[in-house]
Amino acid sequence: MTAPARRVIGIETEYGITCASTAGSVPPLDADHAARELFAPVVARGRSSNVFTRAGARLYLDVGSHPEYATAECDRLEDLLAQDRAGEIRMARLAQQANDRLAEQGVPGRIHLLKNNLDAEGSGFGCHENYLVRRRGDFWNDARTLVSHLVTRQVLVGAGHVMDAPDGSGARYVFSQRADQMEDAVSSATTRSRPLINTRDEPHADAERYRRMHVIVGDSNIAQGSTLLKTGQMDLLLSYLEEGGSLADLRLAQPMRAIRETCHDLSGTVVLELADGRTITPLDLQEEHLARVSRHADGLDLTPLHRDVLDLWERGLTAVRHQRPRDVVTELDWAAKHQLLTRYAERAGTGLDDPRVARLALAYHDVSATDGLRGRLESAGLLRRWVSEADCEAATRIPPATTRAHLRGSAIGRAEDLRLDLSADWVNLKLDDGRTAPVALRDPFAVVDARVDALLETMDALAAARDGRVPAGV
Repeated sequence: MTAPARRVIGIETEYGITCASTAGSVPPLDADHAARELFAPVVARGRSSNVFTRAGARLYLDVGSHPEYATAECDRLEDLLAQDRAGEIRMARLAQQANDRLAEQGVPGRIHLLKNNLDAEGSGFGCHENYLVRRRGDFWNDARTLVSHLVTRQVLVGAGHVMDAPDGSGARYVFSQRADQMEDAVSSATTRSRPLINTRDEPHADAERYRRMHVIVGDSNIAQGSTLLKTGQMDLLLSYLEEGGSLADLRLAQPMRAIRETCHDLSGTVVLELADGRTITPLDLQEEHLARVSRHADGLDLTPLHRDVLDLWERGLTAVRHQRPRDVVTELDWAAKHQLLTRYAERAGTGLDDPRVARLALAYHDVSATDGLRGRLESAGLLRRWVSEADCEAATRIPPATTRAHLRGSAIGRAEDLRLDLSADWVNLKLDDGRTAPVALRDPFAVVDARVDALLETMDALAAARDGRVPAGV
């Protein structure tokens, strides 16, 4: 048996931000000012609101005042889970620091960061997944055949959402907050439309060997199980396609219509039309994808987490088919939040449209405090952890050891410790001394590089010279 091909995976999460009044008045800061307050220590330290961290990740303020955290490159699912949670931890600490400053200044407000996809005004923001793929001429074909999976996977990995019924009949629970925001299936556009897959050719690696599949449609997930499943599914599906598998016979006739119909039908049995005229339900389509991937995986030496992906994929579909969300309530967001909200509504004798239910839904996604609702649910065993909190904490400081992120993080960490200016992006490292040549890291799997070793030695020498420990000019 052979091991699955290594693949770099990353997640970019845009966070919602608000400043709630603590004095019963209007919010003292709008989103823009709250974001600036949040990033004040980042700017003070890095002279920018766009920085790379010693963990190899990117922390920045995106368009629309959205704080964003992009994980370092990961080729192991456990590293990806730790890196994603590390983003929440970093954001929570920034929020706590900002709230401490507001309290000292007598500002009657508290900043909250929400790992969700829709604000109170109806504006959407995303959670994007990145998958490194080998450069091949049939990339566009592979991308298009994956649309049917991305349309229907929400019955498993949607974060759950309470929405007003279009017919005015009241609030109802649906699978995804993100689905109704999407506008196109596959496109290179980044601003004028929201495609499920963005095909802009920006690999952040050797462009002759690689390209990047940029998935825009995913919900922001709180449960580790949902993050594990959505990224593990795509990893296995891409492996299946790269080894000659095909999903071409399962293309949808109207994917944008199908994504909304799938979202709004908790039974998973709405009838979708395929491009060849046949019909299929979201559950049947997902089960067919699972069957093909499982047959392919029989010949692979899967990691324990990849085996968990296949198991959770199957159990999640069974739970939807038999309308038993309790069977995956500790693992998948849509089921966990559904139980949380419906039980509260039952105890309070109200409907899902009650403002208290809305506040509870926001609390599920609020990562502003490390002891928030998500942490309490995990500590009580109501949300399953695959990666310990200690490993997630470590991922705020330590990059993955098996990808290029190790080299980037090592250089950034050394520069921070020595108080030297180093410019970094996904590929490039440049010491801002006016003499040292920049280093381009085009191999995302490289963890050893003599040029980075030389850069670290140069930084040590510059710091020593500055501090008078060796003659200047060394």
